[in-house]
Amino acid sequence: MSPGVGTANGRAARTETAGPGVWPETGPGSTERGAGSILALAVLAATVLLTTIVLSVLGLLTAGRSVANAADAAALAAADTASGAIPGFPCEAADAVATMNETTVTSCTVTGLIASVSVRRRVHGIDISASARAGPPA
Repeated sequence: MSPGVGTANGRAARTETAGPGVWPETGPGSTERGAGSILALAVLAATVLLTTIVLSVLGLLTAGRSVANAADAAALAAADTASGAIPGFPCEAADAVATMNETTVTSCTVTGLIASVSVRRRVHGIDISASARAGPPA
């Protein structure tokens, strides 16, 4: 093949060796082939991992707030039953309300008209618990 044949504008193609300040060759013998693809895959994997972790933590925070609300509702039900506003037994009422909120009562104490209730729920293998007290206004 004669010089200049098959090159743009009929100029001869030149091959320069990599020196200071010159990009290395990217031909068949180069060690730089596919580095961009690996980097892109690594960035994608890191993004997926970070997103998964953030969504899991946010889900646990939401479940924690739900368990706290269930504890509040169970304590209010027990206090209302202790005051006579609702017929029945205070801890049974707290247990019924906790069951409706997909939690389990772990502790129920009624002293006079004040009810203290602790509930628990297992989310993704993690136990989340909350406590609440309710009674007449002081």
